[in-house]
Amino acid sequence: MQKSAVFVPHFHWDREWYEPFQVFRHRLVAALDTVLETAEANPDFRFTVDGQMAAVEDYLEMRPENRDRVVALVADGRLAIGPWLILLDEFLCSGETIVRNLQMGWAAAADLGGSMPIGYLPDMFGHVAQMPQILARGGIEHAALWRGVPGSVDGHAFRWRAPDGSEVRTEFLFDGYDNGLDVLLVPDQIGRALGEYADMTAERWGGDPVLAMAGTDHNAPDPNLAAWLRRASGDERAITIATLAEYIRDHVRDEVSAVVTGELRSHVRGNILPGVLSVRRRLKQRMADAERTVDHAERFNALWSRRDDSAFLSLAWHKIIESSAHDSVVGSGTDETADQVEARLAEATHAARAVRDAALAEPAAQVPSDGYLVANPLPFARTALVEVDVVAPPEGAVLVSSDADGSAHPVQLISKSPTVLSDERMDASQLERVLRRIHRRELFGRLIDRYELTAGTLVFHLAEVPTSGPFDLLILRREVADAAAAHPGEWRVLTLEEARATALVPVTVPASGLASFRVEPSDSGAEQSTTGAPATATARALANGLVEVEVAADGTLEVTGADGTVLRGVGRLVDGGDRGDSYNYGPPARDVLVSEPTKVAVDVLENGPLRSRLRVTRVYEWPAALTSDRDVRSEDTVSTPVETLVEVRAGEPFVRVSTSFLNQSADHRLRFHVPLPEPVTGSASAGQFSVTERGLTAEGGWGEYPIPTFPASAFVSAGATNVLLDHATEYELVGEGSELAITLLRAIGSISVNIHPLRDEPAASEIPAPGAQDLGMRIENRFAVVPSAAGWQAANAVALAEGFHNDVRVARGTAPAGGRLPADTTGVQVEGANVLVSSIRRVSDDESGAGTEVRLTAMSDTGSTVRVSGAFKEATTVDLLGRPLSTTPAADGLELELGPWEIRTVVVR
Repeated sequence: MQKSAVFVPHFHWDREWYEPFQVFRHRLVAALDTVLETAEANPDFRFTVDGQMAAVEDYLEMRPENRDRVVALVADGRLAIGPWLILLDEFLCSGETIVRNLQMGWAAAADLGGSMPIGYLPDMFGHVAQMPQILARGGIEHAALWRGVPGSVDGHAFRWRAPDGSEVRTEFLFDGYDNGLDVLLVPDQIGRALGEYADMTAERWGGDPVLAMAGTDHNAPDPNLAAWLRRASGDERAITIATLAEYIRDHVRDEVSAVVTGELRSHVRGNILPGVLSVRRRLKQRMADAERTVDHAERFNALWSRRDDSAFLSLAWHKIIESSAHDSVVGSGTDETADQVEARLAEATHAARAVRDAALAEPAAQVPSDGYLVANPLPFARTALVEVDVVAPPEGAVLVSSDADGSAHPVQLISKSPTVLSDERMDASQLERVLRRIHRRELFGRLIDRYELTAGTLVFHLAEVPTSGPFDLLILRREVADAAAAHPGEWRVLTLEEARATALVPVTVPASGLASFRVEPSDSGAEQSTTGAPATATARALANGLVEVEVAADGTLEVTGADGTVLRGVGRLVDGGDRGDSYNYGPPARDVLVSEPTKVAVDVLENGPLRSRLRVTRVYEWPAALTSDRDVRSEDTVSTPVETLVEVRAGEPFVRVSTSFLNQSADHRLRFHVPLPEPVTGSASAGQFSVTERGLTAEGGWGEYPIPTFPASAFVSAGATNVLLDHATEYELVGEGSELAITLLRAIGSISVNIHPLRDEPAASEIPAPGAQDLGMRIENRFAVVPSAAGWQAANAVALAEGFHNDVRVARGTAPAGGRLPADTTGVQVEGANVLVSSIRRVSDDESGAGTEVRLTAMSDTGSTVRVSGAFKEATTVDLLGRPLSTTPAADGLELELGPWEIRTVVVR
């Protein structure tokens, strides 16, 4: 029988969920008021604030007068705060977001006296493989969590090992983060109840005291808790009140024999609610967009701007991290909550975009206004295609682009714009109204180059870059007034733009660098060719010498890779019913799967030489919804055209695929299938600093059916198929490993349902969430398909995914037109196979001054040899909280040997 128990008073605080943020914050303030009063009245009381500083920040924003009270309790060891800014969903944000979450939480806790040194992860829906390394490289030796732990762990603790070998001792909250509440139901019977619980779980504890987590969602512990426990404690059983950190530090053994390696996604001791990976798809897309935008903004600000915009970047990161909360980006809240998360992510994107564009405006000021600046966010050189608006060539001429060294490159003309912007007839007395459209020199988004004023006619000639000298609006007003008085009656007002076109231009940009170009007509008439094989299109096929695509009769694709690998049936769409909720997919008892289109049409949109495109339109008859009994799909169907844009670009070894449709059906799941050449026994997906391998099944054993849908962020690989992804989503290997299925849409109407076919207990209240049906919304997804018989490493999937996710940025020059283009400029360059660079940003400290921080990860089980080069003289290796570890000279570049899956952070100066 256990002779001792440690109670940890706490609460779990979902910042927003079935109520929006401000409603929950109102409860939070009342709860923390109670906690402070209880702690100050009772020296024995301890409280653990859920491991997230957001709750403390939100509280102090409403109660700033209580800051000193919080600081005093933290200093006294009776209030445990940190280390996270927020309790996140680890699979639905980037690895870099996880790091920034820890950094910002740790810093916020330090301002109030210091952080709890425990990686507390109580309610996440599973855990990423690299979390032990993230914690360890932040100096944190312990974790505590609940969901996802495999059945092999039979005690209350285990060693959790990351792919690189890093380990943290992990307290397993095997009965959840509220296991102490049942013991406290009858205060006069705590001793008896605790004894019964200790006996039932004795095999878990060994010689360690029982950990009783005394708290639950959104409620402060009873102020009488300490008194109850004092009465219950005695000779039979010693009861202690502690913070979680005190329990782990003072009451348990460090020696733990059980070891678990990699991600934690087992259902055996708790529901991991995998359906959150695919519900409310827009939130996942907005998260990916916000993360990419702030990443680019940091890189450009560090490398190309004299202005330190760290305040705006911190704001953007804070809003992204807030949105990564495990009831926020997952989409398991009400429509109000989802709208607020989406707006917050948009605000983060806007702040980051402002920094990004301002950073590029500085070097753009050195580029003539008839030229363009191109910025590469990636630390390796690349040739990218950019679309720009240019002057259309005269008849018989072709467009070419030239760069700083005078080299000419082919340009693909995509479209031409109309030259007549308006043709109006009006009385002379109305001409003044036309002049009100002019703002200094701007008219209809262009600039007035010149105008012609004759009897009864006024003609404006607009240009993007005027060439006719100064323009005086006051003179124009006087001339028009005189002409109107001299020629009353009908006038014609014609607004003409110079002939414009949209051109596709190939630009080679150095690593983390800048390049510039201009586009101009060439009257040589010489045939332009691309470097290597051009992209071509026929009525139903695309090719570029590296990959070939042919559209089958049913609208699916046959894709042939550079090594001869053939994938047939790519893009088969399968639509089925979903009677589940935001947490779990739920198949209807009598499902109807729709996979065959009723109509197929193929149109050629572009025919190279740089880019070729086909549009495949397939029409499906999808059931409108489930019937009232929720187990049958309606016989009423909705005719739904799905457009698939298929694209190949010169020099790319993959085919780009985008799908788009207007969703008019409810209660359904749509998946994009890629049949595999041969059945496989497993898959691998990239995200959060690792590539994780998985089998065809998931471990079950609790109250949730272990459906083997898994998360993927950057790419997913199965056999000879590699699919690059635009945002985090779910996938599954179906047909006994013969097909890869990626979810495009999961449309449901309730946060949780009380009776679920794949889950025993409700995950929350049965609250309607009609917005999660995405009715009337255009559903868009984009991928790239890379055939490779040798797998993801041979296909160079890490680098290909980085290029696919991170487009170059283009800015118009602002220097006087006609000047010389500036020379190309290289920033930080990173060379090495299977290396991910997740961050390049400006940092500064009082001792060493300004520097540029670079975070790298070896994305393979063999490690990587890496060379980092740029305009710096020394490099300091730092931990994930930015604390220096060692400094080495690096005037000739920095050579690094990264171990398998190692995350390394260096600051170069």
